Amino acid sequence: MNILTSFETGSEKLSKQFAVLLDPDSYPPSKLGRMLDACNRGGADLILVGGSLLLHTRVDDFVAAVKAGTGLPVILFPGSPGQISRHADAILLLSLISGRNPDLLIGRHVEAAPLLRDSGLEVIPTGYMLIGSGNTTTAQYISNSFPIPGDKNGIAACTALAGQMLGMKLIYLDAGSGAREHVSAAMVSEVKAQLRIPLAVGGGIRSVETASGLATAGADIIVAGNALEEDPGLIAAMAGAVHAAASPDA
Repeated sequence: MNILTSFETGSEKLSKQFAVLLDPDSYPPSKLGRMLDACNRGGADLILVGGSLLLHTRVDDFVAAVKAGTGLPVILFPGSPGQISRHADAILLLSLISGRNPDLLIGRHVEAAPLLRDSGLEVIPTGYMLIGSGNTTTAQYISNSFPIPGDKNGIAACTALAGQMLGMKLIYLDAGSGAREHVSAAMVSEVKAQLRIPLAVGGGIRSVETASGLATAGADIIVAGNALEEDPGLIAAMAGAVHAAASPDA
């Protein structure tokens, strides 16, 4: 079963998945081993690798190290065409449908297309939506685009629906790394009501209660990163809460 099929099957069965986001610059080898052990033992379903801006780490080497330390699926969450590695299982090909920056709607995808064709990676077309979080995040600054305001649920729902109609296979709502506020449960619920494709939600998820609440609101995949870097022990608690969460349609 490929990665997208596993997402779609989980969404159809109303089962939830928990993803750990690893920023390569934040994990030297000594720290990475501890995190991967926590992922393996804690019930994480998959690992995302990527960052808005990488300064010190070769993505290819980092992904190879992650694959050597876990049997979990490893999926690229790229901030640029340079964040491609043949060692990963799949890549989220992110189109920033919440913004109006043509470079991130299609421009960089043109650059990356030949590399992706030759990489052997499973490519998952993803409608990426930045959501206002109460502060300017790295993703917002680097993307040079305005996020959808956190209280504009209708705009978010229509944007996600448009992404689905354009052929996206996954919608990703992201408050951004270091977000002050996470995407609201009300927005997740309204967006999910418009979709027939899986929905991932990340950014600013720091507590078990938040992870559970967003899964219950309709998110199929919950993504956490910074909070787990500070406390890898949260992985088991968050994963357990997400897996136990009931969808409003259940």
